[in-house]
Amino acid sequence: MLLNTSFQHPNGQIPAYEWNFGDVNPPVHAWATLYLYKMELAKGINDIEFIEKSFYGLTQNFNWWINRKDPSGKSVFAGGFLGLDNIGVFDRSAELPTGGSLEQADGTAWMAFYCQNMIELSLILSEKNEVYQEYAFRYVQHFIRITYAMDRIGDNDDEMWDEKDGFFYDLLCMPDGEALRLKTRSLVGLLPLCASSIFEANHFTKNPRFAELLIQFRDRHPKLFAHIAPLESGFVGKDGRRLLSVLNKSKLEKVLKYMLDEQEFLSPYGIRSLSKYHQNNPYSFVVGTRHYKVEYLPAESDSGMFGGNSNWRGPIWMPANVLLIRSLMNLHRFYGDDFKVECPTGSGVYMTLLDVAQEITKRLTSIFLKDKEGRRPVFGDAPLFQTDPLWNNHILFYEYFDGDTGEGLGASHQTGWTGNISALQDFFGGIKDRAY
Repeated sequence: MLLNTSFQHPNGQIPAYEWNFGDVNPPVHAWATLYLYKMELAKGINDIEFIEKSFYGLTQNFNWWINRKDPSGKSVFAGGFLGLDNIGVFDRSAELPTGGSLEQADGTAWMAFYCQNMIELSLILSEKNEVYQEYAFRYVQHFIRITYAMDRIGDNDDEMWDEKDGFFYDLLCMPDGEALRLKTRSLVGLLPLCASSIFEANHFTKNPRFAELLIQFRDRHPKLFAHIAPLESGFVGKDGRRLLSVLNKSKLEKVLKYMLDEQEFLSPYGIRSLSKYHQNNPYSFVVGTRHYKVEYLPAESDSGMFGGNSNWRGPIWMPANVLLIRSLMNLHRFYGDDFKVECPTGSGVYMTLLDVAQEITKRLTSIFLKDKEGRRPVFGDAPLFQTDPLWNNHILFYEYFDGDTGEGLGASHQTGWTGNISALQDFFGGIKDRAY
């Protein structure tokens, strides 16, 4: 519906939400299109006309992002709050108190993900018209340039990847041309992990023009390819699959070390939106006489930013966890069972990426299950919900959850995204011999 000409602006922008059409949400519409198409395909319905109708509006929207949200023309993106409300040092939808501009690791990762989705949509459409192979290659070019912009060859201070820390950060570009990384370990630095998509080997045999263009591009830009390729042998992984990912193998290991650390992101109840490291080590930033601070707040926010009733500085959010789990499963399909990481970090226990995805799902699920004392973490200290037989088995799907206790917070009927826990349970409950 949002891609309909009645809703989409002629310049390609898609409205954000009812109280501010001009704000910017994450560009997930191409992924949603793919997801709906694949759901129908699983039922034996190949609705390629749906893809074709959506593709035009998605192309317009992609171009809007390229033209409006890449202020420097370097393939790095702003976008504003992008659904993460108070996660940043500043209100990312407002004018910066320092002047200049903000290059966002999450906005840039979302655009890399957008490219991946558009490549896949183009290759589906190429079955009907081979001209779409050219479109697929165009989006590959965008993806490679975006990925390279986040971490260029050499040690550069004006890029999002911090090699010493092994993490992605937002970049504050000052009016005098200097750049500064805003070093908060938050979901902003984990979202690049979500830009991970798999392409089966037959994508290239079925699309010879696409394969030819890729080979030409690789031969013309060997250093560029070598810098972002996930394996020494290039993009080829298990069973001939190809991977498009912002994180090569080295970056993946470094980022997962933080994400799977129980003193950082890994809560007993899922992945936190801000590292617990910032509980004792708040990030501070001073502009003139004003002091800005980001600290770990596992439950409600203590800031009035975005009304104070939505907190991304510590709680667990189901949609973000689902995206991270999806990426881990995709990466497992590429790397296979031979690639393992320590989970939790420092435990001495090594798991495949699929096992890690399942472990996070178990922790998310435990929010709603009774513990040894018969209490459900989701209900916190509410006696009525915990003990009353008329209430204690009626689960509420809250908006987000306390990063330490799992207690439900915010809106209590956020079924639209917290209901995804049912889909995760169904998926992992149905895996047999890991044929997924």
